[in-house]
Amino acid sequence: MKVMAQLAMVMNLDKCIGCHTCSVTCKQTWTNRSGTEYVWFNNVETRPGQGYPRTYEDQDRWRGGWIRDRRGRLRLRDGGRLAKLARIFSNPKMPALSDYYEPWTYDYDNLISAPLGEHMPVAAPRSVISGKPMKVSWSANWDDDLGGSAEILPGDPILKKISEQVRLELEQTFMFYLPRICEHCLNPSCVASCPSGAMYKRTEDGIVLVDQDKCRGWRMCVSGCPYKKVYFNHKTGKAEKCTFCYPRVEVGLPTVCSETCVGRLRYIGLVLYDLDRVTEAASVENDTDLYEAQRDILLDPHDPGVIAGARAAGISEEWIEAAQKSPVYALIHTYKVALPLHPEYRTLPMVWYVPPLSPVVDAVSRDGHDGEDLGNLFGALEALRIPIQYLAELFTAGDPEPVADVLRRLAAMRSYMRDINLGRETQPHIPESVGLTEEQMYEMYRLLALAKYEQRYVIPSVYAAEAHRLEETATDCALSYEGGPGMYDSGPFGETSGGPVPVAVETFHALQQRQTSEEPAGSAARPSRVNLLNWDGNGVPEGMFPRTHSDDGANT
Repeated sequence: MKVMAQLAMVMNLDKCIGCHTCSVTCKQTWTNRSGTEYVWFNNVETRPGQGYPRTYEDQDRWRGGWIRDRRGRLRLRDGGRLAKLARIFSNPKMPALSDYYEPWTYDYDNLISAPLGEHMPVAAPRSVISGKPMKVSWSANWDDDLGGSAEILPGDPILKKISEQVRLELEQTFMFYLPRICEHCLNPSCVASCPSGAMYKRTEDGIVLVDQDKCRGWRMCVSGCPYKKVYFNHKTGKAEKCTFCYPRVEVGLPTVCSETCVGRLRYIGLVLYDLDRVTEAASVENDTDLYEAQRDILLDPHDPGVIAGARAAGISEEWIEAAQKSPVYALIHTYKVALPLHPEYRTLPMVWYVPPLSPVVDAVSRDGHDGEDLGNLFGALEALRIPIQYLAELFTAGDPEPVADVLRRLAAMRSYMRDINLGRETQPHIPESVGLTEEQMYEMYRLLALAKYEQRYVIPSVYAAEAHRLEETATDCALSYEGGPGMYDSGPFGETSGGPVPVAVETFHALQQRQTSEEPAGSAARPSRVNLLNWDGNGVPEGMFPRTHSDDGANT
């Protein structure tokens, strides 16, 4: 057994309202520069729908992820080295810009400069890439704009896998939202697809990154990723992807998408897993067994043998403690309510989801029944407006039983908590019916509904003793190239916050130190330019006031 640590995320889809705040803040942080106009490291998809890029789940077309050959070995679906060499200069199995969308802006100048006329001038859309007028026909949020209309539903790859009866009933379902980032898989096919070795998985926390110096722009990683979460920057000729906001998590802060999430639906935590069993778990014969196989390689952080193995692997006590308090491990392994996205791709994804249950209570109550009675809730699960089979195709490779088990636990939690909220005696048989104790069910409720900031994000910092200076001492930013976010000339807190930094990271550690210090942020050892708009008010930096010469020649 070789114990490794992995930062992972769980999203509670019952809480997502589709506001796209996570997408916008991620966009402004990581992809707000030239060459990444169409790139969304974080996007929120409306289900049912085709997704972004459209139909990315159709692996018969895009050939992403892994497959199991007749000998039981894993092989890249897109082919091995010889197959890649044969088409290294032309890769047809890669989404075109039209499959993402052509980014656009609006000709607002026309509203001001248009000559007087009978009709009101309009701000016509123009391509951000070519600058030419264009007709907007698709975007990263198009499924949401169309609201699950019949125009796009036939292109949903998931609907093609389920029964005709479900498709006929789909008009009675409600939409739910599916936020997506890079899965930072335990068995990433993008890393295995890269001919230049530019993509790598960090050993300390499992985050998958792209080395911009090594990347040669072959784009095999784009086609190799079944989730299509690796993008090509057409200006720099390099691949880019979600970094799990590693400059933030290194100082114990959550990712930007998690920090700004309005619904507080994201949980970040550390899990320990057995590296020696990763290939075994990804190679199980039946796709429907992949969920359990992946869950089985996640190790119990309270087990003395696991703790000893973690220490032998160089994992610090702080990280072991973080794994023991991890909300991700609790949701995946203890309460068993989180499921992986498309385990059939055999990449062992590490961004998991609590499937949506609502509005089952309202649906039952409308018929005049007790909407929170356990029997009524369990019976209603079979008639949910979101077909269980659709959720199963998303999260359990088509096996509906694990999804039904999760929904039963969520329904049981609602029924059990009603008695507590009304001050009545609890009913122990409710948690027992879903394999939980009363304590576990109450703890699960608090984690899903009431968890505070430090309970949702249990992230061990890399250098706790120097966390307040980490963002100014880092030198290995994966995006430090011409035009990248690492090329700015000022620090994350303004011109006087220190020397140039590779990544603009907002960290309360640094802010607290600067706001409580009696010295100015700039110093002789760390010179900085003076800007009154960004001056933090501490001390008088050298050069703030111009020097004058008195009559006797002395400087004043």
